[in-house]
Amino acid sequence: MVECRKNWKYILIAVLSGAAVLAIGILLGHYAIPKSTDASAPPSWLHSVSQDLDEDLLQDFMNQVEANNIRENLRTLSSKPHMATTDGDKELVQLLLSRWKDPETGLDTATEAVYDVFLSFPDSERPNSVAVALENGTQAFISRQKEENLTADQEDLAVVQPYAAYAPPGNPQGKLVYANQGKLSDYQELVRNGIDLNGTIAITRYGGAGRSAKAINGARFGVIGVVVYTDPGDINDKKASAEETYPYSWYLPPSGVERGSYSNHFGDLLTPYYPAKEFTYRIPEDQITGIPPIPTQPIGFEDARTLICNVQVNVYNQRRIEKSSNVLGLIRGSVEPDRYVLYGNHRDSWVHGAIDPSSGTAVMLEITRILGKMVKEGKWRPRRSIIFGSWGAEEFGLIGSTEYTEEFFSKLQQRSVAYINVDIAVFANATLRVQGTPPVQSVVFKATKQVQTPGDNSIPVYDNWKLHFNRNSSFYGVIPSLGSLGAGSDYAPFVHYLGITSMDIAYTYDRSKTSARIYPAYHTAFDTFDYADKFIDPGFTSHQTVARTAGNILVRLADTLILPLNVTDYGEMLEQMYQAADQEVIVTDLMNHNISLAPLQAAIAQFKSAAAGLDQRIASLQEEESPSPLHVRTVNDQLMLLERAFLNPRAFPDKYYYSHVIMASRSSAIATFPGLADAYSSARELGNWENVQQHLTIIIQAIENAASILEPVDQ
Repeated sequence: MVECRKNWKYILIAVLSGAAVLAIGILLGHYAIPKSTDASAPPSWLHSVSQDLDEDLLQDFMNQVEANNIRENLRTLSSKPHMATTDGDKELVQLLLSRWKDPETGLDTATEAVYDVFLSFPDSERPNSVAVALENGTQAFISRQKEENLTADQEDLAVVQPYAAYAPPGNPQGKLVYANQGKLSDYQELVRNGIDLNGTIAITRYGGAGRSAKAINGARFGVIGVVVYTDPGDINDKKASAEETYPYSWYLPPSGVERGSYSNHFGDLLTPYYPAKEFTYRIPEDQITGIPPIPTQPIGFEDARTLICNVQVNVYNQRRIEKSSNVLGLIRGSVEPDRYVLYGNHRDSWVHGAIDPSSGTAVMLEITRILGKMVKEGKWRPRRSIIFGSWGAEEFGLIGSTEYTEEFFSKLQQRSVAYINVDIAVFANATLRVQGTPPVQSVVFKATKQVQTPGDNSIPVYDNWKLHFNRNSSFYGVIPSLGSLGAGSDYAPFVHYLGITSMDIAYTYDRSKTSARIYPAYHTAFDTFDYADKFIDPGFTSHQTVARTAGNILVRLADTLILPLNVTDYGEMLEQMYQAADQEVIVTDLMNHNISLAPLQAAIAQFKSAAAGLDQRIASLQEEESPSPLHVRTVNDQLMLLERAFLNPRAFPDKYYYSHVIMASRSSAIATFPGLADAYSSARELGNWENVQQHLTIIIQAIENAASILEPVDQ
């Protein structure tokens, strides 16, 4: 009986416990689960996932951009010479790290990545020179070993003497021959005129051909040394006297010498396609291509006027491996942390580098200060991750950015939305200049319509830009002209090697008022804070405008629900390139060799149709209050991956890293698809028409693949 009562006691406890659990469940179900009058309503989390760009926040960002902050950034960045791997460069690495780790305005993380890179330096004990050699063995004249001391900046002991990086050492002596710009055609013209170039020293002016090409071309004709100078007619609007130049104007003083990397390739020359780490395989130095095979030395136009008869080029350059750093800063994305919007600029310069590159870094630091502060205060976090890069050793051939793309090739190719490059932020203060791949045109236009022109708040940057650089679009009428990307800055490995949608942003000069090929103090000891402050951008309002424009584009790419990239604009560019090839002379030549452009025309039509279809699907998604995250991700991936479809790593076997069949460099004057243009020009001269058919096939395949990327995923 006692045992029975115990059993009933346990049963009663179990029943009461079950009832309590049931009651708690009912209460939780009633109060904890959100109620909806519509059973088909989307879950609440969908709203946060589908949240779009906050225009008010974007305007707040632009309002916070301070011209004086950028000015002080530039003063600090350019206070010392900071050539790659020198003490000045290492100090700036620490400056970037400290700024990006600041507890109030820093980013989520900031790291340093070190590479062992192959560089070239002059011998400080034996300065390079160009001398006039007399028959008795004496020297009547020796070129300057450094620029004239016009301000305290040129007196800095860290100012590197003028030299041609990667030019080999040697002391060739010979008759001086003027070879214009050192183009292949310039040397051919001399030979046609009966001039024997064997054993001569060629003097050439900057421009027309790449730096190293001047020496490579000359060596083919027996030239044994090259001297390169900056002609005042090319950069100074013919101003050549001391009274007409800096420090009295922005023009280059007579003693100014343009330094530079004399290499046709970008990236570390010993480790092509591999990151330059300690363990990395390196090719033998004698297998390097694209650098001068003969001693080469730059001089100022003051010295160039003095050279006569026989000259001797004395080069004592040394090549060695040094450690160079990238600095990377990250703001993690809140919804799509695995999608990257990249923003970068190189850090190293040839001397003080106020304009190149510190104007761009000064702008980047102001952008990161504002965005970092917004993140630290909990006011904002981007939808997608933002990666900021301060690249090392760019001046030697885009080395830091290229090593980064090599080391993280797969991850960057799979996750990168776009790359924004702001190197020289301000060449001058007349108008904006943007270069980029076609999909960025729409987001750039949207940003520039929202930013006002320096000194005139009634005119948007867009309208001022259109006044200076414009084109007639078959889609939009007269619009600002978006320039094409070459390989002049760190965007090159991102677009040509990885196929990432890219752009380069700067303020520049009025082409109707100067014929300068670039700002006159470029790569000289006169590119200083004083020069920038007095002559390039007094008041720093153009720097401020670039920061607002680039920052606006950055935030739009990182925060807009559907990526603000327009693939239809690619269709217009493809059509323009086709029309350039569809000329009577070219078509007749092709038909005579059984080659037709009809398949190319059909591929472009297929692309334009697919692009229009994607535009329609995007428009439908934008009309939905809470679009499906899966559908949004799908179209965003199509927008992101389009550029990759134009890559073909076998298209240009002689050009390191060039894989983009639309954006690759070309030597032909025909403004069509680069591979087709060069193959056609070569075939007319050499008769190798099979190469034309091959490159036509490459282009058609790429365009058809690009079209398939844009088609609905269920097709």
